[in-house]
Amino acid sequence: MYYDGYHFFGMHLLWWFIWGSMLFWIFATPFYVPGQEKKRGSSFKILRQRFASGQITTGEYQEKKKILEVGLTK
Repeated sequence: MYYDGYHFFGMHLLWWFIWGSMLFWIFATPFYVPGQEKKRGSSFKILRQRFASGQITTGEYQEKKKILEVGLTK
């Protein structure tokens, strides 16, 4: 039986649309990988948490913040 429909390179037009949509969704959608954070965010986040919980003083916070900022510019 011969079918003369909408075939393009061996696939029906609908399948090209489905595969194209899936590839777009996979590569264009931002995704979250558990356990990974940006380097800048993680060190500053820990520093802010320690300051907020009272583990370090304002002076220590400012000093450590400057050290982290200098270390990121190198």
